[in-house]
Amino acid sequence: MSKITTQFTMSLDGFIAEPNDDVGRLFRWYASGDTEFQVPGVSRPFRISRASADYLSRAWSNFGAIVTGRRDFDVSNAYGGQSPFGVPMFIVTHQPPAEWLNKESPFTFVTEGVERAVELARQAAAGKEVAISGTTIVQQCLRVGLIDEIYIDLAPILLGVGIRLFEHLGAEPIDLENIGLIQGTGVTHLRFRVVK
Repeated sequence: MSKITTQFTMSLDGFIAEPNDDVGRLFRWYASGDTEFQVPGVSRPFRISRASADYLSRAWSNFGAIVTGRRDFDVSNAYGGQSPFGVPMFIVTHQPPAEWLNKESPFTFVTEGVERAVELARQAAAGKEVAISGTTIVQQCLRVGLIDEIYIDLAPILLGVGIRLFEHLGAEPIDLENIGLIQGTGVTHLRFRVVK
């Protein structure tokens, strides 16, 4: 069965974006190294450390499907009409956007909730990882115990204000097991398994 993971770049004080959704300061590490790294769907390559390139190459090659939310879809301008990493993408929404309903696209709009979206993504991933994206979708998945591993690319910055990933999770603690740490240039890659 497909492992369910999520990965975000995060500031030391827990923000994954500034209040206006800007991630420029958080993503400085994508231009802080000496190794060229091409990301599917991105026109120009990143320049990251060799350690980060090796880490991302392994992590991202395992993606078989992505689940995200409508807000993430809209803020990302529908990813230019192409799914990141070229894998099937499932968008959790109450109302699918009319302009996409009659188009051939890599996007499947799911109105039956996050658990149904993850179920469909698992089927599409065919044993590869399902990546969960979008802040509220990650929070929903954590609350119902769907996420198996969390990958945090910790940026050395205190933003002070912005969008937090880990809030609205309920009163019950979620225990994590540290399963990896890789030091890159301008970033520390942390991996955690969700204890179930």
